[in-house]
Amino acid sequence: MEHIKKVDPEIYAAIKNEIKRQEDNLELIASENFTSLAVLEAQGSVLTNKYAEGYPKARWYGGCVNVDTAEALAIARVKKLFGAEHVNVQAHSGTQANMAVYFAALKFGDTILAMDLACGGHLTHGHPHNFSGMFYKVVTYGVDRKTEVLDYGKILDLAKRHKPKLILAGASAYPRKIDFKQFRKIADKVGAYLFVDMAHIAGLVAAGIHPSPVSYAEFVTSTTHKTLCGPRGGFIICKKEFGKKIDAQIFPGIQGGPLMHVIAAKAIAFRQAMSPRFRVYQRQVVRNARELAKALAKKDFRIVSGGTDTHLILVDLTEKGLTGRDASDILEQAGITVNKNLIPFDKKSASTTSGIRLGTAAVSTRGMQEFHMRQIAQFIHEACEASDDPGKLKEIKEKVLSLTQKFPLYPELLKDK
Repeated sequence: MEHIKKVDPEIYAAIKNEIKRQEDNLELIASENFTSLAVLEAQGSVLTNKYAEGYPKARWYGGCVNVDTAEALAIARVKKLFGAEHVNVQAHSGTQANMAVYFAALKFGDTILAMDLACGGHLTHGHPHNFSGMFYKVVTYGVDRKTEVLDYGKILDLAKRHKPKLILAGASAYPRKIDFKQFRKIADKVGAYLFVDMAHIAGLVAAGIHPSPVSYAEFVTSTTHKTLCGPRGGFIICKKEFGKKIDAQIFPGIQGGPLMHVIAAKAIAFRQAMSPRFRVYQRQVVRNARELAKALAKKDFRIVSGGTDTHLILVDLTEKGLTGRDASDILEQAGITVNKNLIPFDKKSASTTSGIRLGTAAVSTRGMQEFHMRQIAQFIHEACEASDDPGKLKEIKEKVLSLTQKFPLYPELLKDK
């Protein structure tokens, strides 16, 4: 980073400090992961200089022959990876991917049926302060109070009662497998489109660990980070008949020029997701999540739904006498990064919450396995018990550092030194 250091020492310092934070801390935020060096290089490449409004071989600008190649590769790889009919890789984020689907499938004021935020839904699934809640009539479904898993019978009842134009499946804080076949049956019974947001589980789907929604849904969106290990961005899969509508909603509908350096990085991530190594990695992610949930339960943490089928764990802290915000702050002092999160039927506000959300994608990327999950559970337990003891939290942070130093973030760089 010698050029950054010379041109802007303050930004250089911020980046160096962030490198140290990522190296030293345990990253347990379920929506975060570490990309490969190849992805980082693509994002820092000269492709960032190129405007390319439009689509491959149909651009508004000249000089797009090379970025056309990058985008065409990204599209082809998504089609192969997920068995998709039509793909758009230009969405700058998962939110914009979701917006394009809504705009292509609905009219303002139409009814959508989506998961309640406290039960695991996302802001773009109908939160009143998000465009999705502002532009559409939103009916929410949740989980069963006892089992804390989806009750497809109740979802069907809601669909029959409210006759939504679109049913949205997928979540940002639901730890169990989703039965897309059941959602398809429900959508068919009420004549609704099925839209699946697989942002969190895309890597698991690509590896064959979670059922794929692609054959069941008219529309599927995802981010390219999280379990896919790519750059921050989004993409859309849809049935061929909706391809032109989707493309028109991304450009010129809600975006201008695509970020070609990011699209190239997405293409690299999709290629990496096709490898046998990626499938081995995803299996380890799930094994680690199950082991972490099990180890925390032994420390008397209540695990929402009793466990996990994915990379994600939702922890209820009510019996620990802590809020999600408290726990997040405490764990940060111990070198463990998590996020506060609502739990099903939470009585606390979204800014406070009764729970935390954990994920094992990032620590698995570093090479950690089940034994290390048991260590991490112990660190979390000790930190929550020592919430008012800065000295003890510092000791735990040293233990965390001892662990993370065994798993360098980019070991390839160490080989070059």
